[in-house]
Order: sequence, then structure tokens, then C-alpha cells
Amino acid sequence: MTGKVLRDGAIIDPEAGRKPASPEGKPTVTVLDYGSGNVRSAVRALERAGAEVILSSKPEDVLNADGLVVPGVGAFETVMNELKAVDAIRMIGRRVAGGRPVLAICVGLQVLFEAGVEHGTVAEGMGEWPGKVELLPADVVPHMGWNTVDVPEGSLLFDGVEKERFYFVHSYGVQHWDFDVIQPRMAAPLVTWSDHGAPFIAAVENGPLCATQFHPEKSGDAGARLLRNWVGSLRPARNAGTGTTAEAPATPEATA
Repeated sequence: MTGKVLRDGAIIDPEAGRKPASPEGKPTVTVLDYGSGNVRSAVRALERAGAEVILSSKPEDVLNADGLVVPGVGAFETVMNELKAVDAIRMIGRRVAGGRPVLAICVGLQVLFEAGVEHGTVAEGMGEWPGKVELLPADVVPHMGWNTVDVPEGSLLFDGVEKERFYFVHSYGVQHWDFDVIQPRMAAPLVTWSDHGAPFIAAVENGPLCATQFHPEKSGDAGARLLRNWVGSLRPARNAGTGTTAEAPATPEATA
């Protein structure tokens, strides 16, 4: 195995080979590497949460991991362009369509919505959820620091930390939620709210797709518990009949 390795063992060279599955059977998590600033804190926090972590944008790593984390720092349109540059939008869509877990953070949450408005410019988002990202109507922006959240009943992501505070750094947010459930068997997404000048979406849990506006990796014990909850929901692929963890086979499209 090649590639520069962090002290805790996470590969940070996107050209390095996929990290072998843990002999302890830990779930594998790929942190999407597309130029979104310093993501080492997220890598280390996920390692502490019990995952085997690789930082990569290679299709086999993004598509085959038990979980994918999409970080996001900066402007909405810039993040969208950077995601497009590594074909991440298609790969995220494939994971969600296949029921494979994805956790998006900060601007990673914002780009999952239909559009973002920054400085009068409207940029198209991924459209996984309806809604528009807009400037928070607060006296002071950015919204920086610790804030409480209003968690809906039944949340798995916030299990055990429903009353805790989380760390936010953002000036924009989604202030309205209008999601129509058109299939009788389809469960409505769980939406967590916070407030800064007006209510805004702090997190969404929608089947395999979860996202937080705050930074769990910077949110102390509460954030660590949330990441453990998410990592604990992942299921490593296993060799039939042996009980040993194995890499999921890459699809033909993933290796093209």
C-alpha cells in the first residue's frame, strides 16, 4: 500500500490504493477529496468514531465504501463546481439511489438542495431536496459558535444528544422545508432545526442520505456521539460463509 498516512492511519493521498478492510470488521468510510479545504479533523473524528477512513475521490473508493462523507467549506457555487470536476454529483446520486449511506457536512448539506443564492447570484444545486439556500436574516453573520437544535422524534443521528449544542460556521442556510411524500410507503425525512435570526435547517435524515449544517467533527462530545451513531449504522460487506470483512466488488461503471 502506498500513500502518505496520517498518525492515526488514514490515507490522505488520493492516488493511493483503497485501504484494506479492517480485521476488526470496522465499516469503511471515504471522505470525499475534492479540494474542500482542511478535512483532517473530519478524518480523525471518523476514525475515533470507529471507522476505517480514506480520503479520496477515486470512483472505486467513493462507490464501494460502506459510508461516504461529503465535507463542504466555502461558497455554494464553488463547491458545486469542485464536485462536478471530480464527477462527485453522479457518484453521490448513485450511492443514494442504491441505498448506500452518505453524510454531508456544512456546505455539503447546502448543495443537496435545489439552489443557492449568494451575492445576488443563483447557483443550481443537486436537487436532492426542495429548497433554496439564502443569507440568514440575522444582525450578525456569519453564524459562528455553539447553538442548540430542535430534533424531531425518532432521530437516529441525534440519539443521546437531542439536547446538546453543536458548532456552526455559516452565513447562509435553508429557511423553509416543503417536501411532498408522494409514495404511501415512503417515510418523510426527519428535519432538525436551529435558529439564528430565523429558523434554519440544521440537519436532515432521509434514508441513506443524511446531512448537517453544523460541523460534528468540531462539536466536542456531542459531535463525536453523532458520528458514532452514523458510523454504527453502517454495515461492512462480508465474505459469505467466512464472517470476514471484504471489499465490495466494484461495478463496471465504477472502474471505467
